[in-house]
Amino acid sequence: MIFWWFIPAVCGLSFGLTAVLRRYALARSMLDVPNDRSSHTVPTPRGGGVSIVVTFLVCLAAMWVGELIDSRFFIGAAGAGLLVAVVGFMDDHGHIAARWRLLGHFAGAAWVLAWTGGLAPIEVAGIVLDLRWAGDLFALFYLVWLLNLYNFMDGIDGIASVEAICVCFGACLLYWVSGHPNLIWGPLFLAMAVLGFLFWNFPPAKIFMGDAASGFLGIILGVLSLQAAAVEPRFLWGWLILLGVFIVDATFTLLRRLLRGDKVYEAHRSHAYQYASRQHGRHLPVTTAVAVINVFWLLPIALGVTIFGLDGGLGVVVAYIPLVLIAVKYHAGDVDMDR
Repeated sequence: MIFWWFIPAVCGLSFGLTAVLRRYALARSMLDVPNDRSSHTVPTPRGGGVSIVVTFLVCLAAMWVGELIDSRFFIGAAGAGLLVAVVGFMDDHGHIAARWRLLGHFAGAAWVLAWTGGLAPIEVAGIVLDLRWAGDLFALFYLVWLLNLYNFMDGIDGIASVEAICVCFGACLLYWVSGHPNLIWGPLFLAMAVLGFLFWNFPPAKIFMGDAASGFLGIILGVLSLQAAAVEPRFLWGWLILLGVFIVDATFTLLRRLLRGDKVYEAHRSHAYQYASRQHGRHLPVTTAVAVINVFWLLPIALGVTIFGLDGGLGVVVAYIPLVLIAVKYHAGDVDMDR
């Protein structure tokens, strides 16, 4: 089954669904009203990212019918993504206690790992290691952390969308040049689903993504990275490098807040990207900088690991050092002085 014709349809479906969701949100006064934790100043419709969820689930079904993915991957990925999206949707429309959200997140991650077989052997310093149950445990926490950090990092206009598009297109390039074109479809369709939404979410945003879609994006990106690792161990390092902007900012901020004794489950505005957006007075320069870092810094290093034999662990260290320095420069995790 030839899917190239399907690519613009995916983008169009997401675009159209977002338009419908925006009209619905405005009609029902479903607005994100600014408060002292917000990075926006104008009441804005929320929940538009549901279009990404619906569109990509349709794509997963099409890939399954077209035999690009097997039944186990389809059931695992679709089930986990849908569960996480439902938990996020419920939280968007009525607060859910952090412990119950986290339980839902672990359930979704465990579901997909049970269906897809857990973490495949990984390559460390040129040695392929089968971590067995320890690897599966790592994969469980890896997926839960990715979906939560995606929630944390979806705080200014366009940033979560641009990150997902850059990471997915970067992964497609890694697969193409390394001779694994069959892996391209998942990240390609996800990128096009997000691109249709980005038209409405680009600074200044006309609608926000919401927790339903940010959590969905986080776990699906994680699942796609584990799928690739099962084909070629080096791909996992490539994904970790491509996701570096979000991983470093969210992890660095969380660790600093933990060390200070903050309640890390409470909303805050102390991520590096949030400080940067306030310093520059707009969201657009920060969102653009994320794209530039992805394309001109992280992607070449990921190519070095997957194509030119650079050690994966070394590649991650090289990729992350400047990102840590940026986090320090923009006071990631500092006490939020503006609240």
